[in-house]
Amino acid sequence: MEHPNNLSPGTSAIVFLLCAGFLYICVWSPSNPFLPYNELNSPPKNFTVVKFLAKDELALALEGASMPNNTVIIAVVNRAYVEQTVDAETTMLDLFLESFWLGEDTRPLLDHLLLVTMDQTAHDRCMFKRLHCYRLVTDGVDLAEEKVYMSRDFIKMMWRRTLFLLDVLKRGYSFVFTDTDIMWLRNPLLKLSLNGTEDLRISVDKFFGDPRPDHNLINTGFYHIKSNNKTIALFDKWYSLKDNSTGKKEQDVLLDLLRHGIITEFDLRVRFLETRHFSGFCEDSRDVGVVITVHANCCRHINAKVRDLTAVLRDWKRYKAAVTKYPKAARNITSSFSWSPHDGCWNSWKPHH
Repeated sequence: MEHPNNLSPGTSAIVFLLCAGFLYICVWSPSNPFLPYNELNSPPKNFTVVKFLAKDELALALEGASMPNNTVIIAVVNRAYVEQTVDAETTMLDLFLESFWLGEDTRPLLDHLLLVTMDQTAHDRCMFKRLHCYRLVTDGVDLAEEKVYMSRDFIKMMWRRTLFLLDVLKRGYSFVFTDTDIMWLRNPLLKLSLNGTEDLRISVDKFFGDPRPDHNLINTGFYHIKSNNKTIALFDKWYSLKDNSTGKKEQDVLLDLLRHGIITEFDLRVRFLETRHFSGFCEDSRDVGVVITVHANCCRHINAKVRDLTAVLRDWKRYKAAVTKYPKAARNITSSFSWSPHDGCWNSWKPHH
């Protein structure tokens, strides 16, 4: 039988596909039986191997709340701050969040607030509010109930907070820490200037007009701290003194460090925030035109704080409404403004409370 000299187009296509399949198996296929085993299991030359490390819950929470410059706003709450009692008009957390709503240029800051919850009830409420939430688990300690100022459990909770914040610094995040009994009436970041040179800017109960630490009564309820080797060393030293400071809260231990030369030793740049801008019940700001935060310090119980901070927001709303309605009289309205008395907090120190 004679064979045709030229294959048909269909036959040529079949031959081409068979040849291509053979070349793929011999050259390109990862299952090539002619390649040694060790080459099969090693990446191609000039190929960069990328390892993806799993992020823990805190890393994800910080990343979600962070500003572009790796700064977050951090507050800590427990059940006592999120549950409404029978004799309270609202909760501390609700008041805190309301201040962001009513304040000047403060609403966008909620995107950068990380709420650290000390128990499941607080965490559930945080999630319900659709905030950035992180559940801080502490074995063997019940941190859900109200911790009365200077009680043993109060001191334990403050030290646990300090350890957590040290972890945040070590992860490369700077932060503004705020107690939830602080009303944010204006954006403090504008005043703090986060790109400034100070390592630590911290509030005080009373401001005496002197930058030296021995002339200021610091309050760790509100401060801004940068993450760097100096501040990490400061927090390491601070927390290391926990077991040698019986009867002292963490704030007192930090004040002792500041007064005994650690600023110079660690080459820290520290600024104390004036109560004119960062005020509290210990020393009210006399200028509502520039006040930024109001802290329910010098107060013993949550119910008293809720009562008096409710009055603070009521005063603020009345002031803003008056200035909006009578803009030409704004200067007179500001100069004649006064805060409602903090009777709930003053009475909280009486024996029957």
